[in-house]
Amino acid sequence: MAFCREVGTPVQQFVTRSDLGCGLRGLHGEAGVSANSLWPNLAGQKRDYLAKQLKAFRDQDRVDPMMNAIVQSLSDADIEALAAYYSSLKP
Repeated sequence: MAFCREVGTPVQQFVTRSDLGCGLRGLHGEAGVSANSLWPNLAGQKRDYLAKQLKAFRDQDRVDPMMNAIVQSLSDADIEALAAYYSSLKP
């Protein structure tokens, strides 16, 4: 599927991995800007905020079945990479 292809920098390649990136991009948009008003934009969010929220979903301190499933296997390094990537995007 073209939507899930790996392109760009190593962090962009990480984000576009089919086991992770498609889940996040499907919810939060190709460039971190969601087309659905139920899901927030990630582009331009503060790095520390994103990392905190992703860790909370992973650790199930924040419960959303879809997000918990998407991020359950992420390491702290994975989360930091995602937070850095999405915070670097223009909203």
